[in-house]
Amino acid sequence: MVSIDEVARLAGVSTATVSRALSGRGQVSAPTRERVETAAKSLGYVVSSTASSLASGRTRNIGVIVPFLDRWFFSTVLSGIASALMRRGYDITLYSLTADGEQRRSVFADFLRRRRVDGVVAISIELGDEETERLRELDLPVIAIGGPNPRLTTLTVDDVAMARLATSHLLALGHRDIAHIGASPEFDIDFHIPTRRRQGFEQAMADAGVPAHPALFEPADFTIEGGFRAAQRLLGRPGARPTAIFVASDEMAIGAILAARELGIRVPDDLSVIGIDGHELGEFFRLTTVDQFPLRQGERAADAILAELESGAEAAPHHEPGRLPFELIVRGSTGALSA
Repeated sequence: MVSIDEVARLAGVSTATVSRALSGRGQVSAPTRERVETAAKSLGYVVSSTASSLASGRTRNIGVIVPFLDRWFFSTVLSGIASALMRRGYDITLYSLTADGEQRRSVFADFLRRRRVDGVVAISIELGDEETERLRELDLPVIAIGGPNPRLTTLTVDDVAMARLATSHLLALGHRDIAHIGASPEFDIDFHIPTRRRQGFEQAMADAGVPAHPALFEPADFTIEGGFRAAQRLLGRPGARPTAIFVASDEMAIGAILAARELGIRVPDDLSVIGIDGHELGEFFRLTTVDQFPLRQGERAADAILAELESGAEAAPHHEPGRLPFELIVRGSTGALSA
C-alpha cells in the first residue's frame, strides 16, 4: 500500500504539503498541487478517509434528505449534488423520507446526530419547527432547496412566476379555454408547490380577464400515467373541450400528449400542451416547458454548502426567493389558436 511519504518524496515536497494539496484545505500553489496530484496518481495513492477524518475533524461526507428517490425531479437534483460533491472529493449519504412519521422522526433525531456528515442538503422538504431545530442543533451547514425557511439558508425558485409564464404563453397564442392538470391534496404536502403553480395559473388568467373554470381542473400524481389519466378525463367529456392545457409538471404533460394522441387529437393543431420542469424527455416529445434547471439546482446547493464548510465561519441563514433561474422553452407542443 502506497504511503503519503512516498508521494511526498516523488513530488519533492513535505508530507504536510501533500496533505494540504490532496485535501483541498490550506494554501498550496497551483504548480505544487498539480505536481502532488500527478505523483499520487502515478503511485496509485488514495487518501485514507479514516486518517483524513481524524486529522481534520471532517468526514468529507454530505447528508442529503430527499422525499422521493423514484421521481425524475428529485433524482436529477440529487445527480447535480452528487456530481458537484464528487468533483471536490466528497461522498454523500442519502436519507429518504417516507410517509411513516416515526421513520421521519428517526432521521432527524437519530441518524443525522451520529455525526457522520459535514453538512446537510434538504431537497424540497417542508421542515417543521422541531425538525428545523434538530438540524440547527447539529451545528453543521444546512442548505434547503425549495424553502422558504427563515431559520435556514434556502435556495428557491418562484413556482407562481413559472406558472404565470407558462399560462401567459398560452394566452399570448390566443387560447382562452385553458385547462389545468395539477395535484390532489396528498401530493401537495411539501411547500405546496402544486398549489403555488395553480395560483400562478389563476393569476395569469385573471390578469387577462379570462375566468379559470373549476371544471377544467384535473388532479393527478405528477407521473406520466397520472397525466395521461387526467387528460383523458378532461378531453373525453361531452361538450366543448379545452384548446390548451397548462400542466404542473413535464411528466404529466407528456402523459397528456400521449392521451391526446390516443383520442385522435392533434398536438398542437387541436390542443396545445405546456409543462414545467425541463424534463430530459421533453425534447423527444417536442414539449414546450418552463425549464427550472434541476441539475443546476443540485450543483448550486453543493457549491453553497462547500463554500460554508471551506470558509470555516458560520453563515447567517438567508433566503434567496426566486433566485434560482427558469426559462420558457418553446417547442412543438404549443401553437396559435386555430380560427
